[in-house]
Amino acid sequence: MTTTDRSALVGRARRIVVKVGSSSLTTAAGGIDPARVRRLVEVLATSRSAGAEVVLVSSGAIAAGLAPLGLSKRPSSLATQQAAASVGQGLLAHRYQEEFARHDIVTGQVLLTVDDVTRRAHYRNAHQTFAKLLELGVVPIVNENDTVATSEIRFGDNDRLAALVAHLVHADLLVLLSDVDGLYDGPPSRDGARLVPVVRSEADLAALTIGSGGSSGVGTGGMTTKVDAARIATGAGIDVVLTSADQAAAALAGEEVGTLFEATGKRRPTRLLWLAHATSGLGTLTLDAGAVRAVVERRASLLAAGITGVAGSFVAGDAVDVLDPSGQLVARGLVNFDADELPALLGRSTSELKVALGAAYEREVIHRDDLVLL
Repeated sequence: MTTTDRSALVGRARRIVVKVGSSSLTTAAGGIDPARVRRLVEVLATSRSAGAEVVLVSSGAIAAGLAPLGLSKRPSSLATQQAAASVGQGLLAHRYQEEFARHDIVTGQVLLTVDDVTRRAHYRNAHQTFAKLLELGVVPIVNENDTVATSEIRFGDNDRLAALVAHLVHADLLVLLSDVDGLYDGPPSRDGARLVPVVRSEADLAALTIGSGGSSGVGTGGMTTKVDAARIATGAGIDVVLTSADQAAAALAGEEVGTLFEATGKRRPTRLLWLAHATSGLGTLTLDAGAVRAVVERRASLLAAGITGVAGSFVAGDAVDVLDPSGQLVARGLVNFDADELPALLGRSTSELKVALGAAYEREVIHRDDLVLL
């Protein structure tokens, strides 16, 4: 792709999601670096003045809370991470608010957990909140809600969160900013390693050695998480630019910096994308061969009659994995029954269940609208 092509692609983007990592915002000691935040905000304000809507996915809450709590490095325990996030999130949000206000731009904080965007009612609320913020000219600043998220409901890294937010807000472009300037064909520290300017398909990635990337001790992401995020976004029809925070201005000006991942797919139903990439099953349902064909080939809802086994601890509304008779994962969906209800329903038709147990049981175990094939 030529510089002119890259410039045209970025220039067409009317809604841009920018993700910045902890290492690009903080000092080595873990505190917020005001100069780095100011430079980033100036770049985003320039994009706003050029007519683009901007959503910022920002790491840094836990890192910002380390110094005030007297911690020398990112804690390993979830409780301590949550305490650091509780202290740091307010500091980070205030810093952004001050810097954007210098450009007469209002910011709004959006903290998400997986539940907020997979359960139907929660998802609608999240979608409507983003839509209204952007309509009002606000720059949403997004982070995982580290203060309350448990290990079972975590996105795991903000690269993946950014890719999913890009789809949620119907973005045209996702820009991933880090402490590395792009994707290399091997470890960047290795002699002869070369920057990969464009990735057009999965085949372009097959020959690469993709490692952790990055060098900071305050973040959670690495090159693997960034490539995975790029796969999610490009597979959903969104172009991705991966580069360093120092090159943010050049990237958003359409200059040929970093690595461009070209969109490979079409936009998918948003909530199903979250279900596929932001959740893990809290249990499993094993199907017979006929039910597998119905779910996979006919895209039908999953009924109790085709289920042969249940495992795990879950309640109605939770995500569960759907397995074929050999134990192979074929789908994931939001279940309509608790785990302890299902064993009595297995192998029985919906009409039989209605007669035996009442009309409340004449429903799908997983509706096809809540089922994504894997």
